[in-house]
Amino acid sequence: MKQDAVLHIPMSEYCCGLDERRIVYRLRCARDDLKHVTLFYADTACRVNPILFTAVPMEKILSDTCHDYWQVIVESPYNRVYYYFQLDDGEQTTLYYSGLFTNQLAQDRSEYFKLPFNHRADIARVPEWVRDAVVYNIFPDSFASGKCRIAGTSQPRQFGGQTLRGRLGGTLEGVTRNIDYLKNLGINCVYLNPIFAAGEYHKYDLLDYYHADPCFGGDGAFREMVEALHAANIRVIIDGVFNHCGWHFFAFEDVLKNQEKSPYKDWFYDLTFPVRRPETAEKLPDYACFAYERMMPKLNTANPEVRKYFCDVGAYWVREYHIDGWRLDVASEVNDGFWRAFREAVKGVDPEALLIGEVWESAGHWLRGDMFDSTMNYDFRKHCRAFFAEKRIDAAEFSGRVVDMLMRYRLQMLPAQLNLLDSHDVSRFLSLCGGDTAGYRLAILFMMCFVGMPTVFYGDELGVQGIREEEYRAPMPWETGNLSLLAFFRKAIAMRQALAPLREGDFRVLSAKTGSRVFCFRRSLGEDAVTVTVNAGDAPADIPVSAEKLYWAEGLEDSTLSSGGFAITCH
Repeated sequence: MKQDAVLHIPMSEYCCGLDERRIVYRLRCARDDLKHVTLFYADTACRVNPILFTAVPMEKILSDTCHDYWQVIVESPYNRVYYYFQLDDGEQTTLYYSGLFTNQLAQDRSEYFKLPFNHRADIARVPEWVRDAVVYNIFPDSFASGKCRIAGTSQPRQFGGQTLRGRLGGTLEGVTRNIDYLKNLGINCVYLNPIFAAGEYHKYDLLDYYHADPCFGGDGAFREMVEALHAANIRVIIDGVFNHCGWHFFAFEDVLKNQEKSPYKDWFYDLTFPVRRPETAEKLPDYACFAYERMMPKLNTANPEVRKYFCDVGAYWVREYHIDGWRLDVASEVNDGFWRAFREAVKGVDPEALLIGEVWESAGHWLRGDMFDSTMNYDFRKHCRAFFAEKRIDAAEFSGRVVDMLMRYRLQMLPAQLNLLDSHDVSRFLSLCGGDTAGYRLAILFMMCFVGMPTVFYGDELGVQGIREEEYRAPMPWETGNLSLLAFFRKAIAMRQALAPLREGDFRVLSAKTGSRVFCFRRSLGEDAVTVTVNAGDAPADIPVSAEKLYWAEGLEDSTLSSGGFAITCH
């Protein structure tokens, strides 16, 4: 038995409450090492000595490159639980608790693993509606200025004595006038990059957090857009920029004017007096900012006044405009206390509001139920890029990466992960595929069938390409887009909406062999199941003949799946 590979962490993704009665237990071991794992659990306050345990067999649910993962969900009357594991590798059996391997039960019950209390206030919960969500990410300046059109130019606007700029002329009215397009695509949630008053076209250098940018049409246009989207049963998420502001934000203007006498001098991080705006981008500012960007001074979000101001902002847009959630920019660079307060403020107005953090790395720290409901899943994109676009890993490695990605978070948080191939910050996935729509279509299909919320960045469905910023933020190609690709997106989204296992089912890998680029997995929900097989290789491949009903396939002839082909069956 490879004891050094065994891992269990109490009060983490390895043991946590799904609700007040159901607790999920996980255990990791070396791949192909254990034959059986049994959980023994008991009431911490059991009045009998020795304590009485109940045995429950665990299931090996997934495997990555090096490890197997075992899991069981126990519905129990106990809120306080002692527990241990029995491990069997076919040759020996051992008990595992508190990091110890032994053949003897503990002398004292306190030596076992413990869930002190499955408290309802500590149970991580995400809004139920995320399970059905298909998200469309709109970069407002680039999407539309009218019905199926984008102006291509933008006139500067004045706001608070400052000049605000656009680039391509997209507006909020443009979003409103294209709701039918979104509905026909199958979208039921829109996420917009910043809509607030800001200097530059991207709107991440905010001047005012209480008003929509006049380049986009202002407050009235935003309200009309939200009401129209809601009438079409489309939810609205907006981008919150609270790590930094623009250098014309009122508080920073006061610091520049009054220097150390400014009442706002503690609103900003690492000021060096006298504070000056650098005249050129090459000169480093004498204040902390986002990525050395002089126009975006970093806010001191640990300051109680700053925390209150922006928590009020978060609650305001939910209360006054009924938005359905926030995407939170540069979330990993903001202190935890701010996010806990922000969550309380927003959820206090609408408990079903969704909070998505921009975290590019592993995000378990932020997904314990006290900060975010979701994060932007850039790891999803990274693994899809390696497998579908660059074709530099085989199915076995892809499967291992995907499983590792699933096992790092609490079970109930997985449906809320914002899976993406593209965003306003990265090169278009189709360009990474070298323009090859076969690999791109497989990646899209995988995203629509995987655990979490699939996200379409505007124009993905029409074949927008681009490596550089001005390219991947290109105008929506209303008249020149790839209509065949659009039809594929519509069908893939409709399939996800029609088949409940794709939205809510368990995920299991069925086939992912070393040296092969054929990947097969299943999503199961009760008696229903959907099996998905994709061939990301360069040659046809034989796949097992299934007795299940064929739902959708391309490139399938008898039991041979062509390069770039896929087969989806239902049971």
